[in-house]
Amino acid sequence: MPYLLRRRQTELLEHMDDPHCDLERLERTYSQFSVVNQLVAGWQLVYRRFLRPLMVRQPISLLDIGSGGGDVARQLAHWARRDGLELRLTLADPDGRAFRYAKSRALPPNVRLVRGHSRDLANAGERFDVVTSNHLLHHLSKAELKGLCQDSAQLARHLALHNDICRSDLAYLGFALTWPLFRKSFITADGLRSIRRSYTPAELAKVAPSAWRVETFAPYRNLLLWTP
Repeated sequence: MPYLLRRRQTELLEHMDDPHCDLERLERTYSQFSVVNQLVAGWQLVYRRFLRPLMVRQPISLLDIGSGGGDVARQLAHWARRDGLELRLTLADPDGRAFRYAKSRALPPNVRLVRGHSRDLANAGERFDVVTSNHLLHHLSKAELKGLCQDSAQLARHLALHNDICRSDLAYLGFALTWPLFRKSFITADGLRSIRRSYTPAELAKVAPSAWRVETFAPYRNLLLWTP
């Protein structure tokens, strides 16, 4: 349990969530997410442990909810190609700024972009083998988190996996040291606010629906998981 960050500070607003934030800094933030996520988000471990075993058996479709600039999806596509496996990706984000940025980047031909919420896709009757998100849970209210879990279970055939920050004093103090690297973007400021907004494992397990489980891994990660 954190000592300095005893409680979630959900009242904090991240700069990226401000519709009037500086667009140049926002796009620079999207571009730098690839560095941050490769260093701390742990997707290579998630890929090896959860996704690759599914793809070895059969080609899979994956929906990434709140996909932002699309860097996580591009990395997953790269690892799948490297391993000779077939992965079809759908990137969904309701933010028009993120959608336009992702659309402007070079994306593999097996990647589809959608501007919308998970509920939009569920209402449309879409289904995917796997549903994921990265750094989304701490942005949501308790009701929104439950809605995301409901949508994910409706959309996913085999696995839903939401990867987020685990609130920690050491994570906060360590990430504060990144400000010289990201002075011209929102990475450090929003990252620190994200940590302060994020859940401990016990808190996340308490608000998640009963069919979901929480796992943790280094460095300071929560995984919220559902399987049918």
